[in-house]
Amino acid sequence: MEIKSRFDHFNINVTNLERSIAFYEKALGLKEHHRKEAKDGSFTLVYLTDNATGFLLELTCLRDHTQAYELGENESHLCFRLEGDYDEIRKYHKGMNCVCFENTDMGLYFINDPDDYWIEILPVK
Repeated sequence: MEIKSRFDHFNINVTNLERSIAFYEKALGLKEHHRKEAKDGSFTLVYLTDNATGFLLELTCLRDHTQAYELGENESHLCFRLEGDYDEIRKYHKGMNCVCFENTDMGLYFINDPDDYWIEILPVK
């Protein structure tokens, strides 16, 4: 049997939904696509889109989880390819004080979001 699939979304849990939405819009241009809220208010899911690929980033905010998430060694990460002047975008991210790692030999860098998730940034080639 051959199975065919497509990516739909990737989930991360966040401690402050509005702060995270603002970060992803400012740093990466993502916009809210839609949201779901539990009837009892225990969680809110917000799906962000790049308006280009169909892939969604799901932000989950649990009402009763206010402490920082334990991210282990933070070896998993998202990766975005950004159009435009890569060096100017890197300066912009440095101005946001969110660049957490650079590897100039490999031509990449990482930014971290308000909950310390790492996001790899690559140029469109």
